[in-house]
Amino acid sequence: MPRLLIAASGTGGHLFPALAVAEALPSSWNVRWLGVPDRLENKLVPERYGLITVRAGGLQGRGLRKLMQLIQLLAATGHVRKVLRKQQFDAVFTTGGYIAAPAILAARWCGIPVVLHESNAIPGRVTRLLGRFCEVVAIGLPAAGERIPGSTAVVTGTPVRAAFLSPQALPSWVPDGAGPLLVVIGGSQGAVGLNRMVRRVVPTLLEAGCRVVHLTGNNDPETGQLQHPNLIEKAFSDEIPGLLQHADLVISRAGAGSISELAVCHSPTILVPFPQAADQHQDANAACAAELGAAVIVHQHDPEHRALGDALNRLLGPRLHSEDPGCDHLLAMTQGMKKLAVRDAEQQLVTLLKQLSGADL
Repeated sequence: MPRLLIAASGTGGHLFPALAVAEALPSSWNVRWLGVPDRLENKLVPERYGLITVRAGGLQGRGLRKLMQLIQLLAATGHVRKVLRKQQFDAVFTTGGYIAAPAILAARWCGIPVVLHESNAIPGRVTRLLGRFCEVVAIGLPAAGERIPGSTAVVTGTPVRAAFLSPQALPSWVPDGAGPLLVVIGGSQGAVGLNRMVRRVVPTLLEAGCRVVHLTGNNDPETGQLQHPNLIEKAFSDEIPGLLQHADLVISRAGAGSISELAVCHSPTILVPFPQAADQHQDANAACAAELGAAVIVHQHDPEHRALGDALNRLLGPRLHSEDPGCDHLLAMTQGMKKLAVRDAEQQLVTLLKQLSGADL
């Protein structure tokens, strides 16, 4: 019975790919989870896997603050080392982030193999610094391989939840009608700026017959100010797979997990990279999709500017105004998303873990 420690913490971008891998493992595997107190994993993980928590953070500070963070990292590494030795794990799987550093260092100390998954086109700091200590660095986008020194990078794609891989019904609360469906996913970070861009151009689309589902995020003070029968605003929905599979066009941030979900759903997309993302990695992620013709990039701008409106008119115009189908750019974008999609990423990662842990394939 192989024993695996999964180190994933904080955001859905780290947690959901790790959960997809955990769910794809054979039932005979003994899986434990390493996380941080008071983060999202404390809600998602305990009902399925035993959760071990340690205090971990970044090293972004200076002076005394950075020294304290380094001490915290050393303490966390020592704690994880004790866990690894006591419970005799065969392998460690991590998806990056703060918790990855003590997990990788402790596993290296104990001689336990590590598979590190990096979903972004520009690897995070932990991947760049500690990827060389891992047996395998699995990457979601080929562009990342050029930026990971001293490691063996394997392109696996980024795992998505099972619901995205099977046909889903369109949610019953979506506005009825024959008009094209536009789905807007603001995301949890920086949604207000994107939402303001969208609200500037949505009234014209609604009057032309477009149906719009706008997932605004939880911190938008302007939610509810715009009313129309063809518009639904929600802070969040757990029916995103069905929305993406049936959308004519999506507007989304450019997180690697989001792009992977859009790709397996074959959803033509306008990507608006989050401008404050570390190392501008969302810009690089968006470029990978745009290069395949799967997406159009619109940078965040003041609502008065016309870039988003122009893109929407060009992409939705043929379906709103019954123009020549030969002018329908969305069909080509759908094909681009099919090229970008990796539908067996979790199985590829399971195979790597089996090889490293000595389990039968």
